[in-house]
Amino acid sequence: MSLPPQFTRTTIESVRIRGFRSLADVRFDDLGRSVALIGANGSGKSNLIRFFEMLSWMLRSRSLGEFVERQGGADDQLFGGRAATPTMEAEIRLCTDSGRHDYWFALAHAHPDRFFFSKEAFRFSKVELPDVAPWQYLGSGHREAEIVEAAQGSAVHAVNYNTARVIVSLLKSCAVYQFHNTSDTSGFKKKWDINSYSNRLYSHGGNLAAVLYRVEQEDLRRYEWICRQINRVLPTFDRFSIDPNYGKAFLSWKVKGQDKVFGAHLTSDGSLRSFALVTLLNLPPEMLPQVLLLDEPELGLHPAAVSLVGAMIKSLSTDRQVIVATQSPLLVDSFDIDEIIVLNLKEGRTEPIRANRRTKREWLEEYTAGELWQKNLLGGHP
Repeated sequence: MSLPPQFTRTTIESVRIRGFRSLADVRFDDLGRSVALIGANGSGKSNLIRFFEMLSWMLRSRSLGEFVERQGGADDQLFGGRAATPTMEAEIRLCTDSGRHDYWFALAHAHPDRFFFSKEAFRFSKVELPDVAPWQYLGSGHREAEIVEAAQGSAVHAVNYNTARVIVSLLKSCAVYQFHNTSDTSGFKKKWDINSYSNRLYSHGGNLAAVLYRVEQEDLRRYEWICRQINRVLPTFDRFSIDPNYGKAFLSWKVKGQDKVFGAHLTSDGSLRSFALVTLLNLPPEMLPQVLLLDEPELGLHPAAVSLVGAMIKSLSTDRQVIVATQSPLLVDSFDIDEIIVLNLKEGRTEPIRANRRTKREWLEEYTAGELWQKNLLGGHP
């Protein structure tokens, strides 16, 4: 389900994180509609993506505990472990037409290997009076985010539930997409219920068949557009062939000029990832989250497909906020130099550097942003 219309222009403006994995103390300011995170392997790109994934778990279903267990326990989430960093802290600022919404929380390590909230607060500041509103505190000692209860108008918290609702609505809808798993056990090669799994593309893309079937039935022009875009990078591709049997369907597609139908099990890994990415970036607004985070979407794609995906990301960013962690110079070329954040790792700590147009003006007359990165003029190399 998409966000209510009054929230559609909400974006994440800034993030301050202290103590989460390699993010010992980082701040990302002035985040725009599209952001590219670049850097060497292990520099912290995926850790920032995982942080937003944690937020989604924390606020979508109050499942912080489950997220922590799936990720190896609370100790593994702390910079240097609990001995070095007993508490993780974060502050997120959201920007709307009416003002700024801030959410602040601190998670402390507890026995046996879990977190509890040592602090949790939020506030709203009008555009003309920034940073003057007092924080509204939600107590301490709880295991799951209390702002979710506050957003529902719970009598337990005498706070502004409208502000809480804006914060929860955006942050819980942050969706991380990583289509790396195309093995025989991946969701791409399973049968999906076309009615139960078609509202939104899952983070692993496995329910692609159900999503495509819904788009074909409800928005044929969009479905045909998706097929044409895929054909640009896979010339033998004609269209998908989703044929439900007793309400369930496999992912399959037709070859141009033939009656032959290929299932996902006969499709290359790169093609499957192209199918998922092109579909995701062209879905109708009601099937998209407010913030999309893409973790190395270029993996296994043909260079032509990478450039196409980059153009689609930029197009989508006029309506949604898109944050991309990438190793691809071709994908970096799709972003303006001011939209690029370079991550370096020093003594186990992630240090972000914002690329600056003024300092690179002369270089940009001869090279693209991707070429500057390859030449290590932006940093981010091992």
